[in-house]
Amino acid sequence: MLKVGLTGGIGSGKSEVARRLAALGAVVIDADRIAREVVEPGTEGLARIVEVFGTEILRRDGALDRERLGSIVFSDAGKLAALNGIVHPLVGARVAELQDRAAEEAIVVYDVPLLAENGLAPMYDVVIVVDAADDVRLARLLELRGMTERDARARIAAQATREDRLKVADIVVPNDGTLEELQVRAEEVWAELSARSGRGVRPR
Repeated sequence: MLKVGLTGGIGSGKSEVARRLAALGAVVIDADRIAREVVEPGTEGLARIVEVFGTEILRRDGALDRERLGSIVFSDAGKLAALNGIVHPLVGARVAELQDRAAEEAIVVYDVPLLAENGLAPMYDVVIVVDAADDVRLARLLELRGMTERDARARIAAQATREDRLKVADIVVPNDGTLEELQVRAEEVWAELSARSGRGVRPR
């Protein structure tokens, strides 16, 4: 099993790269998706978040109000650390469970937004960083996600710098261009991962 850490700043297109690698044959474990699952209504994770942040971070239906919680933690490093302290261990346990299910010869890509921030690079055989300029990422957050400029800049500032992410990269995927260019690069990355795993690229 080849363990690949995939990361990139918010708005970099990391999730798009993950989708394309999955289509090429990777087993993708999405930490963001798991992070949502472990705080669904009725979970231990949501109960602990309410203990720390209060019931005002809940919607009327009892689910987590992610936008409200995000506006609280992304401008306060201490509160962000408290949230991460709750969610990350729960995510880690779920990731381990999914990893155990993967085939021994699999290329497992772990989609980890905060890989650089949390010093997780040593956990992986290969680290891929999806890279885009900050102004490109900001424009995507405003146009594609409908964020305010203030919230978008706060989210970017709360993460590692572009330079710090690139320091942990074994493979860099530039994503300032078109989706066609991204597909070409994804296929090149898949070929490299397949070579590193010692099996070569399987025909699809």
